[in-house]
Amino acid sequence: MESYDSLAVTVEVARTAVRLALTKDRAEEAALKAAYAKEGIRCAAVDYGGDYMTLLKKGVERAVVAAEREGLIAATPTEQGAVAGAAKEAFSQVLPKALGLNVGGKIGLARRGWNLTVAVYLGIGLLHFNEVAVGLGHRAVPDQAEGGQAQR
Repeated sequence: MESYDSLAVTVEVARTAVRLALTKDRAEEAALKAAYAKEGIRCAAVDYGGDYMTLLKKGVERAVVAAEREGLIAATPTEQGAVAGAAKEAFSQVLPKALGLNVGGKIGLARRGWNLTVAVYLGIGLLHFNEVAVGLGHRAVPDQAEGGQAQR
């Protein structure tokens, strides 16, 4: 396995999270998850929608639950906090476009080794004018499979 600070791994995990967030249905999502699993990238995705401000808290919670359910993280405060922090970062990047409006979209999560990325895709509705936005958050988290230590 690559060292935890490999830029190529960081970029590939980020691409994976964005691709998952952009899937159009569960079948496409499942196919991507299976393909990335063969490459050693663990993935999860979850849909969401509603008013942005009430959704912010729910979106972060959904990201943490999905990450635990799909085995991306252990149910520890450190790993839950890493997902919550990355999700909050991703949501904060789309805040200027979505504040006060209704949104719908998907959260994509990906992890390989120490790299954990959360991507948020939003469809933002205002009358018949629609906008889209993507936010991305990354955290470096020791992987329990590696004993919590980076390989050098």
